[in-house]
Amino acid sequence: MRVRRATPPPHTPRDVKRVLPVHNADVATVFEEIADLLEIENANPFRVRAYRNAARLIGDLNRELSDMLAGGADLTELPGIGADLAGKIQEIVTTGKSAMLVKLRKRTPPALIELLKLPGLGPKKVKTLYQELDIHSIEQLARAARDGRIRNVHGFGARSEAKILEAVAAQAGSAGRFKLAAAAQYAERLVAYLKAAPGVSRVIVAGSFRRCKETVGDLDILVTAKRAAPVMERFVSYDEVAEILAQGTTRATVLLRSKLQVDVRVVAEESYGAALHYFTGSKSHNIALRKMGQEMGLKINEYGVFRGKRRIAGATEESVYASVGLPYIEPELRENRGEIEAARGGRLPKLVEFGDLRGDLHAHTRATDGRNTVREMAEAAKARGLEYLAITEHSRRLTVARGLTPQRLLAQMDEIDRLNAELKGVTLLKGIEVDILEDGALDLPDDLLGRLDVVVAAVHSRFDLSRDKQTARILKAMDHPHFSILAHPSGRLIEQREPYDVDMPRLIRHARERGCFLEINAQPDRLDLLDIYIQMAKEEGVLLAVSSDAHSVQQFDYLRFGIGQARRGWLEKDDVVNTRPLKELRALLSRTL
Repeated sequence: MRVRRATPPPHTPRDVKRVLPVHNADVATVFEEIADLLEIENANPFRVRAYRNAARLIGDLNRELSDMLAGGADLTELPGIGADLAGKIQEIVTTGKSAMLVKLRKRTPPALIELLKLPGLGPKKVKTLYQELDIHSIEQLARAARDGRIRNVHGFGARSEAKILEAVAAQAGSAGRFKLAAAAQYAERLVAYLKAAPGVSRVIVAGSFRRCKETVGDLDILVTAKRAAPVMERFVSYDEVAEILAQGTTRATVLLRSKLQVDVRVVAEESYGAALHYFTGSKSHNIALRKMGQEMGLKINEYGVFRGKRRIAGATEESVYASVGLPYIEPELRENRGEIEAARGGRLPKLVEFGDLRGDLHAHTRATDGRNTVREMAEAAKARGLEYLAITEHSRRLTVARGLTPQRLLAQMDEIDRLNAELKGVTLLKGIEVDILEDGALDLPDDLLGRLDVVVAAVHSRFDLSRDKQTARILKAMDHPHFSILAHPSGRLIEQREPYDVDMPRLIRHARERGCFLEINAQPDRLDLLDIYIQMAKEEGVLLAVSSDAHSVQQFDYLRFGIGQARRGWLEKDDVVNTRPLKELRALLSRTL
């Protein structure tokens, strides 16, 4: 099939320049790059921070900026967005470009822009490598690391060299992948667009997106419709299509402007379940199921389940599984990691659902690095059906986030008492996200920690400690009498920072012995723990908290991604501590404190 560029739909005059839709993720990406390039130029740190904060805010919004502007919204009413930033947002949304970013790129050496693409290398380190070693590309960087030249640069070392090589390899392996939350922005709008095609009855996204993988390589969308032609025509005319890679009568593949590849297939009703199963994957799960079918004289493919030439199942996924004597297996479990054996033995878990959550045990306000007041966070949690919310600011050691001193924490505790006397339908819990120091001590006095409802502890520094030292550090912290929950336990930032080197099975076993909990951090950049460790924790009897780590009212929406990660780890409702009503939760927390 000939590859071609997307052309304007018939109703668009060819002599009129179209401004393609701009998503929030696109605006956030522009602001992040502006911040990086300003930091390279040693611009005012407050100016740099303003762009980074704006990028985070925009990424969190549950409404598209384009829709807000079309409705006449005043963007300066958004927290942290002044007239200058509002103007730049409007420019990007209406023109698809940023004059400021164009200027910054022109005066920044192309080599620095190239190196900034590498996860884990910030603007300052990139500038140092460029100036000290005359590195102009990722290939040159990798060569310098292999030759042992980076370790001699001030601020680097042998461990830095090793991590740079790991980052280069990781980038090559993750090229073209999108974080789950970013993919969701594109998927949800495209699904709504396709549903408006004539005769369409169902539109669903399959693939790794449906399995809630942390990152998504492409989108596989299945459609059932009376006729395929209107669906294909509408799909390839989508405003965000940059390139049509293939187009047939029932299938088309395109590349969006964001570089995300999307495949749309129109399938027959009688094959819908088989196609959905096939294109959801994973590949290894599907192979295992096909082998079961072969042993029973069946052929399983995307068109159905066949005995000879006769289709015996395939209209629903349930019928596909039933054809080989299995109950339905939820998409998040389909990784060929024991789910088929569990299904055979009647041991499949009843996976936790978003509606099971009763509260959130990790959230920040503008007292530190959040963007809303305590009251606003409480009201937003209530609006999402939550019954309780723990306010867990950073502690004093994390100065970049304006961490709380003991005096400021006491003041916030008094504020929470006052609000609890006023609020109806939601209860605030007094908490802290306390730093675990290098020696395993916690960053606030014991007597103050003992007055809190929940103590969430986290590693925010010295990610480069050896495996033994990092493990010993966290084990010591977990032994603290006021330790409740280990936050984002591996410290990873997806495609930005690798997990620190720690003996996770040992931490999990220690949590069981100590009676404390581990966190599943729902931030799309984290989704930490890994699913394999979540499952291990479940098997060890360790309870987990699915927490948003919200820094704004919009970020409570991230809880759905945390639930997806929990489901990938086989968790049931009773495995999650914050599915309990408040009275039961308090009893559990009191045992950790």
